[in-house]
Amino acid sequence: MKTVQRSDERILSSDIFDRGSARGGRADLGRWQEPARDIPVYHRTQVLVVGGGPSGTAAAAAAAKAGADVTLLERYNHLGGLSTGGLVIWIDRMTDWQGELVIRGFAEELFDRLPADAVAGPSRADWGNRDPAKAAYWSNRTAAYHGVVTWSPTIDPERLKLLSQDIVLERKVKLVYHSWACQPIVEGGVVKGVTFESKEGRMAILADVVVDATGDGDLFARAGAAFDNDIEEADVHHCMNTSWLFGGVDMNRWIDFKTQRPDDHAAFMAAGREACGLFERPFVSWRNDIALFMGPRQSGYSALDVDDLTEVEVRSHNAMRAHLDFFKARAPGFENAYLMLSAPQIGVRHARRLKGLDSVLRSRWSEGTALPDEVGVTPAVSPKFPNISIPYGALVPVQLDGLLACGRHVSCDKNSHGFMREIPQCWITGQAAGTAAALAAQAGVQPRAVAVPALQAALQRQGVFLRPGAPTAEAGVPAAAAA
Repeated sequence: MKTVQRSDERILSSDIFDRGSARGGRADLGRWQEPARDIPVYHRTQVLVVGGGPSGTAAAAAAAKAGADVTLLERYNHLGGLSTGGLVIWIDRMTDWQGELVIRGFAEELFDRLPADAVAGPSRADWGNRDPAKAAYWSNRTAAYHGVVTWSPTIDPERLKLLSQDIVLERKVKLVYHSWACQPIVEGGVVKGVTFESKEGRMAILADVVVDATGDGDLFARAGAAFDNDIEEADVHHCMNTSWLFGGVDMNRWIDFKTQRPDDHAAFMAAGREACGLFERPFVSWRNDIALFMGPRQSGYSALDVDDLTEVEVRSHNAMRAHLDFFKARAPGFENAYLMLSAPQIGVRHARRLKGLDSVLRSRWSEGTALPDEVGVTPAVSPKFPNISIPYGALVPVQLDGLLACGRHVSCDKNSHGFMREIPQCWITGQAAGTAAALAAQAGVQPRAVAVPALQAALQRQGVFLRPGAPTAEAGVPAAAAA
């Protein structure tokens, strides 16, 4: 076990648990030749978004709002991805360190429309507040860091599923559940659509532009685009786990125990690590009687290896059972706890990152300037840094055409990935990718040739927060970004 401490570059602190002994290599059991076959074309569309997680939902909604004919392909029975099915219901910071809301657009629409009882967090008047008492209160409720109150609420995942579905259907998106994209259809270096599997067997969807919102870069990798997959095994941002919820708790009592009896709390956590091995602290949710466990975070596993994914699921579910027994017996506020839900989706934080025409880079954190092709703004990891510009080039593959990427696999270095993988940033890059895909399809051009000023204007019409920057190129990604 490693303990990662909070720092200027790592806003989270957490225990990280190694996998233990490495699994041996998989035996070579030979090959089977799959016969060639003709498959039916299920649908033709202008914009195909593959993956209905935070970025994919935002991409589909934005592309449709921009006037495109849109299809959204999702392997599960709901939208929202890790923010719903993955129980990542603690939504990371959407305000900067001055309290200004910078994650806007689709994200702001969601919170404007979610029912009041589906959201828990500080009032708008307190965003950016540095009062020590208020910061101390909200720091135990996932909404204050470095002594600053932030807008980083917890939400009801079922309400977010419903609202996400409502929005895309209101905009006439063709929604296809229970369907897993298999292979991109590529002709002459241009992605033309995908094949997918469902209960009907294998079929194809053809599209003018495909948005890869799989989270793991499955489509751009299989289409031959360059990517990075370097990780830091001692980094919370590169671990995996399955989250869960306990019901029947009293989180106010737990927080009182944690804050008013720190020595007893430290002893409790030490005993938990000794008794359970994998051990994690609870977080608040949108209700006082529901506790969220977003760990234990496990390192040394690959999100692209089916055996590793299986092992993480087994370890996480066993940890959930062990936590329930230990917390019920010893934790104030957990005497009546019960197993409520384990996440239907595994919590993958990192697999691949696109090599794009530009990237979100650690070397730029201190600059604070708007890049010429800015399509979104993200809060920095600490008050030490200004807000960080997200360039359109981070969504565009270096060579592959017909495809844009959004979500946790956009082009960035491994330090910047720590925040670019978060739910709000996925909403931002998804909205940018969907809008750009719509403009490309309507103009009959490749995504890399989309006029950046037109894209920025379209995003601002959708409520995205952008800043005045250097003069943009008349069309396409600025030359400096591609260098």
